[in-house]
Amino acid sequence: MNLMRAGTPAGASLRLAVVSDIHGNLPALQAVLDDVARRGCDLLLDCGDRLSGPLWPAETARLLRSLDPPAVRGNHDRQLLACAQAPGDAADMLAYAELDAATLDWLRALPPVLWPVPGVAMVHGRPDSDLEYLLETVTPDAGRAGVRMAHEARIRERLRGVGEAAQLVLCGHSHQPRVVRVDSTLVVNPGSVGLPAFDDTHGGAHCIECGSPHARYALCERRGGRWSAALIAVDYDWEAAAARALRRGMPDWAGWLRTGRACPP
Repeated sequence: MNLMRAGTPAGASLRLAVVSDIHGNLPALQAVLDDVARRGCDLLLDCGDRLSGPLWPAETARLLRSLDPPAVRGNHDRQLLACAQAPGDAADMLAYAELDAATLDWLRALPPVLWPVPGVAMVHGRPDSDLEYLLETVTPDAGRAGVRMAHEARIRERLRGVGEAAQLVLCGHSHQPRVVRVDSTLVVNPGSVGLPAFDDTHGGAHCIECGSPHARYALCERRGGRWSAALIAVDYDWEAAAARALRRGMPDWAGWLRTGRACPP
């Protein structure tokens, strides 16, 4: 799927398939790749958090290494690697225990920011942090979820360093599919391929939920020098993924995978 031709003009038509936050969910990734193959793209891109979780980390790594899409490092990629020095998050530890040295080196080589084609920037969270959301703000005034879409001025501030040079910025981390325009820059979060909901305490207690268990990705297309984006939700066997998480002692993941919901009633 990495069909980008050398010397492609900066304003030429281009279709990018963007994935993020796969979290070792092999059947979800396979379903997304099948959908991408049906729709067609010039280049597959990956915004990080590839393997961490109780699902199929080693198998997912083998598939991704065979495709070798341009990718950036996610916070869980970094935290998984840190398990070599000290115990970490349970999801990171489960994945770390199944990965060989070559795969760990492959993860270690991922950059935090990447410009895969002229005018397109990739990050995981924000340009300066893989732990912070780009398009969301964690705040107690956001109701039971504890998180809302960030104001335009905040997003502009967070884009400093890449927004001035990028017509398209691709991010992940929040698992929340969004398309936001800030000045002349289109910012796209494709959502999560492999985990449609979660809860967290970083920045304050909050939860993210997409409302359905589908695998998500984005198709970004440049025509006439302008970018558009389609957010796509793909069916796959999420019951098998939920059952595997449950067998491996992570019932919270099983619920998130099965329902796409994480917030308390």
